[in-house]
Amino acid sequence: MKPTRAPLAGVRIADFTIHAAGPFCTHLLSQLGAECIKIESRTRPDAFRKPHAVYGRMQAATFDQVSANKLSVRLNLKQPEAVALAKRIVAVSDVAAESFRPGVMKRLGLDFEALREARPDVVLLSLSSCGQSGPDSHFAGYAPLFGAWGGLGWMTGYADGPPVEMRHVMDHSAGMHAALATLAALHQRRRTGRAQHVDLAAREVASAMIGDALVQASAGQQPTRCGNADPAMAPHGIYATAEPDRWLTLAVRSDADWDALRRVLGQHVTDPRFDTADGRRRHRQELDGVVSGWLSRCDADETASRLQQAGVCAHVSWNMQDIADDAHLRSRGALAEVSAPDIPARLAVGAPARFSVSGEVGIRRLTPALGQDEDYVYGELLGLSSAQRAELEEREVIL
Repeated sequence: MKPTRAPLAGVRIADFTIHAAGPFCTHLLSQLGAECIKIESRTRPDAFRKPHAVYGRMQAATFDQVSANKLSVRLNLKQPEAVALAKRIVAVSDVAAESFRPGVMKRLGLDFEALREARPDVVLLSLSSCGQSGPDSHFAGYAPLFGAWGGLGWMTGYADGPPVEMRHVMDHSAGMHAALATLAALHQRRRTGRAQHVDLAAREVASAMIGDALVQASAGQQPTRCGNADPAMAPHGIYATAEPDRWLTLAVRSDADWDALRRVLGQHVTDPRFDTADGRRRHRQELDGVVSGWLSRCDADETASRLQQAGVCAHVSWNMQDIADDAHLRSRGALAEVSAPDIPARLAVGAPARFSVSGEVGIRRLTPALGQDEDYVYGELLGLSSAQRAELEEREVIL
């Protein structure tokens, strides 16, 4: 039986996104099979295309992380003819995605109404800091601000310390929400045939993650930062072991877990404060001191393995080398080796999902060089001749 194509095979995206959150959205969709055409220019390349010697190429690691699989074409969108070409790309695409400040696409002549003229049933994704409307819509932002606005920073950290704003995770969380919203819009278009403008604010993605704290606040209670503690479990946290910078993550859910932890570590406890789950929660600070003392003499990996076998939730806090060496991730294809001519093979993070009736998903090619795919996009898709393209380049429409 011939394998089915990837889930989003046949879907094409005109990608105007920049930085991390928007490009991560389109990167996820490309891993599921969508053809993603990244539109940028030599004078205004993506900010993450910064020369830096990583992976054997002069390119930024962050850009590689969100732009593998994509096709690249150059367009100088300050030129009306370049805007017209961008509309032609949208006309043969299903989705247009952008992550500029609100108003930029309209000034370029590429807002929702303009793109609907090119493709009447287009799905336009606009991912911004605070959304396309509202009193704060003009604010610029990046990951730490999203966490600050959304309350995640206030809820992250220790009670006696400052808020810890979310960085890398916020961009990727916004990108994942944007990918989900784009798929929902595509599904609705399949049912109705109607165009859709998806307006997603990264700030609101952060707010969506603090529901329990908002409930507390609305009930007149003041939510507090609790570090690595958990309201229901104790001990619960990350503990140093006998090995330098080798930490053990531990969560004790019940009295049975507590008994198993003591048995594995060979510890007899006479302190009655720790006999019950309620007592351990009320005296978690003293308990953490006791558990820290136990684990400080232990081998991290061997102890984690023994605790897991006993049914206790425990694992070493892995570093990047641990992940790169993990046989489980490699066997599932979550880590894949990618290579290209004159570029050494390297590991890349693949798609987390597997599909029983589908072609392969994940990373199929490395990050494109600027303008690498113009023969296909301008030649095959748009039908421009070599002479036409040369003339457009001469006039810096394609730049």
